[in-house]
Amino acid sequence: MKEIQKMLSAQKIFISVLIITIFTNSFPALTQDRVTGMTFATRSEIIASHGMAATSQPLATQVALDILKQGGNAVDAAIAANAMLGLVEPTGSGIGGDLFAIIWDAETGKLYGLNASGRSPYDLKLEYFINNEYTSIPAYGPLPVSVPGCVDGWFEMHDRFGKLPLNELLSPAISYAREGFPVTELIAYYMELSSNRLSKYPGFSETYMPDGHIPAKGEIFKNPYLGNTYEKIAMAGRDEFYKGETAQTIVNYIQEQGGFLSMQDLADHRSEWVEPVTVNYRGYDIWELPPNGQGTAVLQMLNILEGYDIASMGFGSAAYIHYFTEAKKLAFEDRARYYTDPDFSDIPLEELLSKEYSAERRSLISPERAARSYPAGELEQGNTIYLTVADKDGNMVSLIQSNYRGMGSGMTPPGLGFILQDRGELFSLEKGHANVYEPHKRPFHTIIPGFITKDGKPLVSFGLMGGAMQPQGHVQIVINLVDFGMNLQVAGDAPRIRHEGSSQPTGTTMIDGGWINLESGFDYETVRELIKMGHNVKWDVGGYGGYQAIMWDNINKVYYGASESRKDGQAAGY
Repeated sequence: MKEIQKMLSAQKIFISVLIITIFTNSFPALTQDRVTGMTFATRSEIIASHGMAATSQPLATQVALDILKQGGNAVDAAIAANAMLGLVEPTGSGIGGDLFAIIWDAETGKLYGLNASGRSPYDLKLEYFINNEYTSIPAYGPLPVSVPGCVDGWFEMHDRFGKLPLNELLSPAISYAREGFPVTELIAYYMELSSNRLSKYPGFSETYMPDGHIPAKGEIFKNPYLGNTYEKIAMAGRDEFYKGETAQTIVNYIQEQGGFLSMQDLADHRSEWVEPVTVNYRGYDIWELPPNGQGTAVLQMLNILEGYDIASMGFGSAAYIHYFTEAKKLAFEDRARYYTDPDFSDIPLEELLSKEYSAERRSLISPERAARSYPAGELEQGNTIYLTVADKDGNMVSLIQSNYRGMGSGMTPPGLGFILQDRGELFSLEKGHANVYEPHKRPFHTIIPGFITKDGKPLVSFGLMGGAMQPQGHVQIVINLVDFGMNLQVAGDAPRIRHEGSSQPTGTTMIDGGWINLESGFDYETVRELIKMGHNVKWDVGGYGGYQAIMWDNINKVYYGASESRKDGQAAGY
């Protein structure tokens, strides 16, 4: 009897598999994950006419929408969302870090760029590192701490474009800080990782491990210290952070830990309004911010790739991935050599972004073989937050903000509720290098906001987080939209490519040319073709960044919003 039952069960399984096989082969469209979009799409775009917000955490998105509904504009909502993210996503942001933004002002019909990055301490000299036999600036502790520029960036944006009082913009984050919020899965994961490195530093555990442990997914977490700091900033203004009690607390703490940050460093800090830089890619104007950030690499890569018929290659093809990777290698060679604080070095931006220079660099690429001879810049690690907001009047904000290396240096001043950034790690200690450490200098920066215009009108405000993945991600988003015709959501959901430039040891030899990391979703046949061309390929489950975007449809007068599934993010409108 048991043998008969086994035989019948096996027959049922065989018939079921046969039916599924016949069904899926007869109706392949029905096997896709979605009715619309490509098979890797996670959802459809969000569409709304009055306003749109896309951030990496749903509570921050809702705060931004609330500010828009209360009569605030896109800049107001961006500041409120950024403050909220500093609370709910401390693994990627906070007022201990820096900020960059590109703002489309509907009234003047123009883009404005803001560089709110901080400088190194006056009292820390290159000789300190040399005399103490440092080969690089440490990743954690007091030495990589530079002046945090985020708060000054808020006030610069608000003074120029803001509408509602700043205390109204910070009020939601203050309430959540005191009442608490449930920690999301991804942020709980990254907080736990950070605690393994940072809990040894004074102040970290008191702020982020109040019950002796990092909050788990779904656990309510409160940060009353940060709520109090926000309230002081809202009531006393910018000077509270850079000249007042908060500034003194920061300085005392850092100097107690052996660091060099001083009251003069904080008091002298100022953000800078800059002209965004641009290239035209197949009729679309792509905008980034100039150095000390790495946005120029996006434009250099696009200039090189414009010389190829990318659309005919097809998304995910070996040919496309090959040319993309070689363009990245070339652009990152210049990135390592030229990108620095423009106050300390003359950067040949006009030449770097010229079509002639791009053609010259493009001629070095072989259509059949991966290059071994030109080096790429080092890749950085670190989480970041990106957000974008658009309002009913047509204003759009593309804003990125970060501590670097996730939660930052580990330096957590007592009673303030945030960690100071470690951006100073990105300085070189090589004498004569454009990015060599100097006092009161801005380090090379990885965080970049992006923007696209068409025929002088705003089209897409977008960004993609993740260290040196950011320029590579920006280029892939532009190509997905322009060359492959993907919609705003699918362009971010598409599997990504990340090239690493560092060599890897294999026995007694070195593998040069770097590695191509491919996200799941690329065919093995593509991988095989890339290997035959001389590329070193590996799979990697992480490190592909996080994307948010808003697109303006000038025909229907509506906004499209997109947020991807790699983060906890949400796009929403009204």
